[in-house]
Amino acid sequence: MKRLDILAFGAHSDDVEIGMGGTIAKYVKKGARVGICDLTQAELSSNGTVESRKEEAKAAAAILGVRARIQLTLPDRGLYLNDEAMKEIAGVIRTYKPKLIFAPYHQDRHPDHGHAGSLVEEAAFSAGIHKFEDSYKQPAHKITQMYYYMINGHHRPDFVIDISEEMHQKIDSLHAYKSQFVKSANSVETPLVNGYIDFVKMRESMYGREVNKAYAEGFITKKPLLLDDDLLGG
Repeated sequence: MKRLDILAFGAHSDDVEIGMGGTIAKYVKKGARVGICDLTQAELSSNGTVESRKEEAKAAAAILGVRARIQLTLPDRGLYLNDEAMKEIAGVIRTYKPKLIFAPYHQDRHPDHGHAGSLVEEAAFSAGIHKFEDSYKQPAHKITQMYYYMINGHHRPDFVIDISEEMHQKIDSLHAYKSQFVKSANSVETPLVNGYIDFVKMRESMYGREVNKAYAEGFITKKPLLLDDDLLGG
């Protein structure tokens, strides 16, 4: 059964781990079926190769416990809104039929991240249209909700998820990307090889303090959240 509860999209492998690795680990523990879809092969990355990134992504996925790691081949630095890309992403959504979708928040220093979020949003809408034909010719599927995670940004979130118990898995999943976060003699100087994981720890610590937790991940939503439980805890 390919059906997933949660499907998180990233422009490049490591995007999802940076933004919501702890949340993925948390919901896997709860029994959720979670998948990650990397839109590009990150072929233009300053460090690492397509082959090494695939191996690192596989290792990171195992650390987080995801059910599926889907690799698309949309062009790195070419994630613009177009019919072919939208059909490809919509086909993935229809194939795995997730309840929730996550994608990068549009405010980010890397244009690919924001473009990825917009592409996934458009594809998710199209996936629910019965007469829309995707790349895999799958039947329509409407998701329940879409949320946005942060990669390089540190914006005020609409809600946070406590990942205090899962923070070690998030960090371990980032350490799986040695080509990206570990400086070597052959590394090209990028923000990632200069204390980037420490930045991620600091950000999640700050979000955690806002809700009296050790660590939390922040998310943005375009729609209001429905709280079914009594706000007073009754």
